[in-house]
Amino acid sequence: MHSIIGRTEMTDVAHGTHARIDLAAISANTSVLVSAAAGTPVMAVVKSNAYGHGLVPSARAMLDGGASRLGMAQVEDALTLRQAGVDVPILAWLPWRQADYDAAVLADVELGVEAPWRLALMAEAAERNGRPVRVHLEVDTGLSRGGATRDDWPQLVEAARRAQAAGHVTVTGVFSHFACADDPGHPSIAAQISAFDDAVRYAAASGVEPEVRHLASSAAVLTVPESRYDLVRAGLALYGLSPLETGGDFGLRPAMSLRSTVAVAKRIPAGTGVMYGLKYQVASDSTIVVVPVGYADGLPRAAGTAGVELLVAGRRHRIAGVVGMEQTVLDVGQDLPSPGEEVVLFGPGDEGELTLAELARQLGLLPAEILARIPAALPRVYVS
Repeated sequence: MHSIIGRTEMTDVAHGTHARIDLAAISANTSVLVSAAAGTPVMAVVKSNAYGHGLVPSARAMLDGGASRLGMAQVEDALTLRQAGVDVPILAWLPWRQADYDAAVLADVELGVEAPWRLALMAEAAERNGRPVRVHLEVDTGLSRGGATRDDWPQLVEAARRAQAAGHVTVTGVFSHFACADDPGHPSIAAQISAFDDAVRYAAASGVEPEVRHLASSAAVLTVPESRYDLVRAGLALYGLSPLETGGDFGLRPAMSLRSTVAVAKRIPAGTGVMYGLKYQVASDSTIVVVPVGYADGLPRAAGTAGVELLVAGRRHRIAGVVGMEQTVLDVGQDLPSPGEEVVLFGPGDEGELTLAELARQLGLLPAEILARIPAALPRVYVS
């Protein structure tokens, strides 16, 4: 099955730059994480347009794979899922950026909260709309980002207890984030688990007992079983990318490939410079091809100086010179590709193309950094 979401018609997508998303891979990866969680329910994380894969199709594929909840940073994404008919529990844990608490209450979106003043705004929205808001209290156990610190935690718990007693709030969860779960054995992991346990015990002793406790990320699901509690949050792994530098791929399959086509092919003589600055020169009479993809489409500019090779008509060829905003030039030597032939920037590796993990390593980036740079307006082609 193929379906297309994007700004172009099917004929244009088939011959232009697009991201191809394997929904079956997303479902299968979710099943891997569900199995690894060993009975603990999985919250599938679909923040930032599902790591660039497309919010609604990816969320549905994850639910098909066994996830029981969805999580994201922003309320707007949660509302989009509700409008699409997704009715499972949804948590927006970073409801800071122009969040519409009234809409969240009415759509039964659960909200993360880190401070009494924000909880008060949520409770006011609940009172206005005549129904309680479901909240997850966030505690800072060592990441030093969001969440209430150890010193501030009692005030947040007390505010939640009062709001719950007034019927405006239901404390659904307590959660935190690991700092170093991708580094198995790091001493901060045990320290954060201990701090989380202390915070949960304090809340319970104060009369605030959540339905679910959650701390584990993808890496922790796979390597820190004691962190699973009542719920785990899986993100990067669901898209087929290992959250760990070592340990294999855990049976995960990358779901996205970024593809384009040859727009121009022409011969140039030895010694000719290519692209801005003319720092790249062809060593001999060569064919160069222009591909309509650039750093505005998510291919980092540095790929042009890092020796990155893209797959053209089944063979890898090096980027010649810097990556432009919307065009990249490849030196294909004595090959003679025709306009319209496929170019694969990265994918699962089945055809000999770079994987996203390999590309990220070459550029000194995280795979998620590259995914986050692929604009939402770039067409997505969904296959399953």
